[in-house]
Amino acid sequence: MHSFFIADLHLSAERPDITGAFLRFMSEEAPLCEALYVLGDLFEAWIGDDEDSPFNRQIIQAFTELTQAGVPCYFIHGNRDFLIGQRFARQSGVQLLPEHQVIDLYGEPTLIMHGDSLCTRDTEYMRFRRKARGWWWPRLMLAMPLWYRRRVAQKARRQSAEGNAIKPEEIMDVTPDEVVKVMGQTGVKRLIHGHTHRPAVHQFEIDGRPAERIVLGDWYEQGSILVAKPDSLTLTQRPLATTSEC
Repeated sequence: MHSFFIADLHLSAERPDITGAFLRFMSEEAPLCEALYVLGDLFEAWIGDDEDSPFNRQIIQAFTELTQAGVPCYFIHGNRDFLIGQRFARQSGVQLLPEHQVIDLYGEPTLIMHGDSLCTRDTEYMRFRRKARGWWWPRLMLAMPLWYRRRVAQKARRQSAEGNAIKPEEIMDVTPDEVVKVMGQTGVKRLIHGHTHRPAVHQFEIDGRPAERIVLGDWYEQGSILVAKPDSLTLTQRPLATTSEC
């Protein structure tokens, strides 16, 4: 009895090693779990459900096979794939969740999210996030032709890489006070998120009571999976070239 949590795979046709590791995971390991949670940035960039490329169809098919086999899959949008919509959900069988979701994880109320909203010290990104997650900007982008959206995505990826290269490390990490605030608002003592690419299990206190924050790793150099069982949470890392039994 176990569930899987993954995030920040940043799948793209330019990284067949990551894609191969993901597809092996989906065919060999994921069918054995009770549920799969994807906490954002599954794709390096998603410019709309209408981009019907062979690569996108391959990824959708992997989810379709898993959900049709009876494994529920849940998805929370990340900062790279917030344009994933209902067409993707219908085709894949994946259930789209709001950006903050409390689940019952083997008896423990657990908040799951992508995690970018916790990085409040990165004021430049937070300004972009408010625009990108608003009602008008996604509609405007999706109304544009695919070639234009591809150009916008390429420019955004380049600017993000350049900007992150000069930002202090602490700015791109979560704001501790924001973590406590969000966990307090949702009444949980456990939080699972991605986004920062800093896999770790953080133990701390909220109002004198023990709490924990589990950060999922990215898939740039390895596969990172959180294995949740009724009596344990284990962050696993494995080479992209192989998969391993959990």
